[in-house]
Amino acid sequence: MGADGDSYDLVVLGAGPTGENLADRARAGGLTVAVVEQELVGGECSYWACMPSKALLRPAAALADARRLAGVREAVGGEFDAGAVLKRRDGFASNWQDDGQVAWLESVGVELVRGHGRLDGERRVTVETSDGGSRTLTARHAVAVCTGTRAALPKLPGLAEAKVWTSREATSASSVPGRLAVVGGGVVAVEMATAWRALGSEVTLLVRGGRLLDRTEDFAGQLVADGLREAGVDVRLGVSVTAVHRAEDGTLTLDLSDGTRLPADEALFATGRVPNTADLGLDSVGLTPGDWIATDDSGVATGVPGGWLYAAGDVNHRALLTHQGKYQGRIFGQVIADRAADRPLDLAPWGRSVATADRTAVPQVVFTDPEVAAVGLTRRQAEDAGLRVRAVDYELGNVAGASLYADGYRGRARAVVDLDRETLVGVTFVGPGVAELLHSATIAIAGEVPLSRLWHAVPAFPTISEVWLRLLETYRG
Repeated sequence: MGADGDSYDLVVLGAGPTGENLADRARAGGLTVAVVEQELVGGECSYWACMPSKALLRPAAALADARRLAGVREAVGGEFDAGAVLKRRDGFASNWQDDGQVAWLESVGVELVRGHGRLDGERRVTVETSDGGSRTLTARHAVAVCTGTRAALPKLPGLAEAKVWTSREATSASSVPGRLAVVGGGVVAVEMATAWRALGSEVTLLVRGGRLLDRTEDFAGQLVADGLREAGVDVRLGVSVTAVHRAEDGTLTLDLSDGTRLPADEALFATGRVPNTADLGLDSVGLTPGDWIATDDSGVATGVPGGWLYAAGDVNHRALLTHQGKYQGRIFGQVIADRAADRPLDLAPWGRSVATADRTAVPQVVFTDPEVAAVGLTRRQAEDAGLRVRAVDYELGNVAGASLYADGYRGRARAVVDLDRETLVGVTFVGPGVAELLHSATIAIAGEVPLSRLWHAVPAFPTISEVWLRLLETYRG
């Protein structure tokens, strides 16, 4: 409890990774901090997203890698032990218990208040506590909203009654559905199609648009679609769902825009995210309930007088990724502590008091087969931003390290070069095992490293990282 009863220097709404990091940095900066959480400490990532989904995907990648090596593929036979995979997944989700994360909060001196918190005017938060009571928390310096997002479902006839899967059910299901329909073409859709197909489901992927992963380079979506089809997924582009029916025996039927009907045992709708702000009391501070909370680069919510309200992570719509939310949490938590102590801020781009990478150096890995690892801008995004760029491509399978990694390795790399500055503004790798290449690209972009200096960063032979040399050679001609 704060020194003045229910008064703290900082009150944080949401104890996911973003809220945890923000609270930790503010506490390290000398502030008293309370965190309000109505579900599990650790948030979506720990229990229903990053950790359980990657635990489901890793066995699929390991098996695929084994089957790509002569002498090893012969030793691989039979099917997955789905029960063992799901049990391992449960372990990575801490069996949906948050004792360990609660203990960590306590160890850094942050008080946890369990319940549903709402803003109640300037620097006030009312909490309906989990035990049925209520508390009013007052913040001396700041309130930070870190409540994240939830799955968005379309308005379709029969959808509510059908009780379809969202990402939460897809990552926590306790059994393998015989037939799974996946609706969507984004990251959740392609990752869960990959995982459940490997576990034995007959998977049909329904994509409204003409390609997968439409925010990546075009070739990334195509290579992922090829990989899914080779794994046995029925990928259908240019089709949408018009209605859903759940029969008395529990089976589903999806009516499709092409006039056909698709039977399934479960259906995952991976059709976007919306902010968890509808029941947060935003109207008490002049904001619109249900909206994203826009911020400046130091995390302060725009449109709220006094500079006391902050928003970090998915809820501010800057970059909807766990690692970016944690990045914001670290920066904004320090900003809150520095402002409270009247310490000077560094608000220049890439300064310690601003989130700059959210605009120019956001890394993301899609854990499909092949993997997609990308950071910065695609060629089209760079051109739309008015930059004069050149895309440099290289076939990853021609790199010695890639050919050693897998027989018949298929993949592609692209570097997007700003021709005026001769620095990188975007890099994409697609292929087995490329995820660990990504941080080198992130450093190159965030550091604005000139290509002339990258020429002296010599990759070890024979590794897949030698693709860096090949990209630079291709650029130089």
